[in-house]
Amino acid sequence: MKIAIIGAGGVGRALGSTWASKGHEVCYGARNVASDKVTASLQATPGATARPIGEAVAWADAVVLATSWPGAQEALAAAGDFGGKPLLDATNPLTPTFQLALGHTASGGEQVQAWAPTASVVKIFNTTGLENMANPVYPEGPAAMVYAGGDANAKQAAARLAGDLGFEAVDLGGLDGARYLEPAAMVWIKLALVQKMGRGIAFRLMRR
Repeated sequence: MKIAIIGAGGVGRALGSTWASKGHEVCYGARNVASDKVTASLQATPGATARPIGEAVAWADAVVLATSWPGAQEALAAAGDFGGKPLLDATNPLTPTFQLALGHTASGGEQVQAWAPTASVVKIFNTTGLENMANPVYPEGPAAMVYAGGDANAKQAAARLAGDLGFEAVDLGGLDGARYLEPAAMVWIKLALVQKMGRGIAFRLMRR
């Protein structure tokens, strides 16, 4: 699959480098393709390329939004027409003090859909840290990656890409499920960073 990753920071790099190792084609979309972040991501991702955001989106089969929340709207404006392609939203709507800016009756995922009306948005890859995106397999088994979206084909692509990373993909339903996934991300952030359990923790779905 041809995957465009908008955002060449740690999250985008972790996703892109692992997907490239699984045989996917990866292109980092950026406003400045010569930036230090893009250069580092290209070095970490064998065979990857970098293009302006709009060109990367036009090239791709699926797109990942891995920017910071303050940069998301501008990046999506630069993306242009998605033509119905899957847009996998890995962002969380965090304030500078690490509080949720949206919730209860709205979500970042739904806002991303409003900013990118021609995309098929799936909320995914927002509930854990980049270390788990690089390797989500623990002695107990794979960590869960819960996702939500309104388009069946886009969700199928999201689940496949989560599985390729090593996650167990779990379907939460429609895009309004992002209202639950974004607060769930705060649970991981609080445990890993605030309570200093470390970034090597993950959540797993267990069944009887």
